[in-house]
Amino acid sequence: MNGYNDAMDNDVEDPTLDSNSGKKLARAGMNVAGGAIPFVGGFLSAAANAWSEHDQERINSFFKHWLQMLADEMKEKERTIFEIAARLDVHDESTAKRMASPEYQSLLKKAFREWPAAESEIKRQAVRNILANAAATTIVSDDVVKLFLDWLKMYSEFHFQVISAIYNNSGVTRAGVWNKLGKSPVREDSAEADLFKLLIRDLSTGGIIRQHAEVDYYGNKILKTHGTPKGSSGAGPRTAKSAFDDEEQYELTGLGQQFVHYALTDLPPKIEAPRETMPA
Repeated sequence: MNGYNDAMDNDVEDPTLDSNSGKKLARAGMNVAGGAIPFVGGFLSAAANAWSEHDQERINSFFKHWLQMLADEMKEKERTIFEIAARLDVHDESTAKRMASPEYQSLLKKAFREWPAAESEIKRQAVRNILANAAATTIVSDDVVKLFLDWLKMYSEFHFQVISAIYNNSGVTRAGVWNKLGKSPVREDSAEADLFKLLIRDLSTGGIIRQHAEVDYYGNKILKTHGTPKGSSGAGPRTAKSAFDDEEQYELTGLGQQFVHYALTDLPPKIEAPRETMPA
């Protein structure tokens, strides 16, 4: 693996590439693309012959950045695998059996094939946490774990911040979440207010958060009765509910709580990497 990365680094980052080398790199990249996607091979061959010297230099620059991106992603995946292994007790028979099972291998393939972690370090850590927790615990089914991996693709870091704010303050209002996130007051017709409403709607329809409600012994919601307050004709001017409403309370669903446990909770490493000796 290291030899592969070194070779990629040498091809991508060498500033001394001359024009001929640049042409070779561009054509090599096109050959890779043509082999990976057969139906575009003919197009790429024709384009390579039609491009001028200046065009080839441009496409060479494109392929340099493309190959660097692939090398960086490979390093991220390699690092994630090592971090998962460091967090698992491989001496535990049930954990070792789980890691070798086809079901767990399917989770690994899904996570590394789709790789939402390319967006940020936070998402990379979330992938690591989900896979490590899925190997160490069986609180939820693998179908639910796959759903959690899908959520990493669907939702942004802002979504995760809202989830965390509600998890730590069950029963918090929208206004409370906004304040908890350290956001400044904004107008109701601002883009920021619209975005916040969209996030709340995403998480509500996605089954991650819900409005707080009293429940009976069996967990059934107790419906509230609504009526017009006494002395009110109900004919006064009305406005839409504020994006930062401070009355209705929110909480995580059961799925939302398990998502926090799996994706946003880090297992402590059982094997620490040796610290590098600092130069004097």
